[in-house]
Amino acid sequence: MVDVLTKEQRSRCMSAIRGKDTKPEILLRKALWHKGYRYRLKNRLPGRPDIVFPTERVAVFVDGCFWHGCPEHYQKPATNASFWRGKIQKNTQRDKEVNALLKSKGWKVLRFWEHAIRDNPEACARQVIRALKARRVQGG
Repeated sequence: MVDVLTKEQRSRCMSAIRGKDTKPEILLRKALWHKGYRYRLKNRLPGRPDIVFPTERVAVFVDGCFWHGCPEHYQKPATNASFWRGKIQKNTQRDKEVNALLKSKGWKVLRFWEHAIRDNPEACARQVIRALKARRVQGG
């Protein structure tokens, strides 16, 4: 299938996709904030987690269904399929490497699909809170 947009139009559309402060991220942050949990956003950790709890050493990532190859919602693009297949594979491989690196440094890593947060931000927040409480009991 041929793209209906010109290369310039497609480029403009793709550049408008947010890399941070996405709707799912904000939903999760609001759910955590309303429950009294405070977090950090700016960090230099590998993979740049979306939400960080430095004291408990918990890093939270919100993964977009398209960009990270969600098994439930990822749809292969009809055009430039080999490029996108490689791109998504690199993203998922990098996610695994970041998880392993953070875990080796003593961090608890939580990853949520954007659809899980959109469907039930409170349930996702409860998972984060359980991890925080478990880390506090363990002593970090």
